[in-house]
Amino acid sequence: MSHKKQHLLDNRYLRMAAIWAENSYCERRKVGALLVKDKMIISDGYNGTPSGFENICEDTNGTTKNYVLHAEANAITKVAKSHNNSNGATLYVTTSPCIECSKLIIQSGIKRVVYTEEYRITEGIDLLKRAGIDVVKFIE
Repeated sequence: MSHKKQHLLDNRYLRMAAIWAENSYCERRKVGALLVKDKMIISDGYNGTPSGFENICEDTNGTTKNYVLHAEANAITKVAKSHNNSNGATLYVTTSPCIECSKLIIQSGIKRVVYTEEYRITEGIDLLKRAGIDVVKFIE
């Protein structure tokens, strides 16, 4: 695939991930993720509380609760419950992954991560690069 065509696809999938982030009930930061394999969206996710919990991500002090799931973790665990797998897939995410999500990304066989906004802590991105995953900060 040409670089120009890949850039166009990356832009479209990231815009879709940004729209998906709007589903999040989190106040501090809304993050969306899409897992794409063979030009097909195989999973999606946004940050929020686990199934069955109240849809409130922050405590009364405005601090994110420690059990809130990140968008990437939601997308990866959702595909794990399906008949599909993420081996060789691309993860599109609106904010760069943290270290914990990066470990899940590596273990799930995702080969490429494209993101728009860089999180202030970059150790997740550093780990992905160390694992040989193609990491792209998307610039329009």
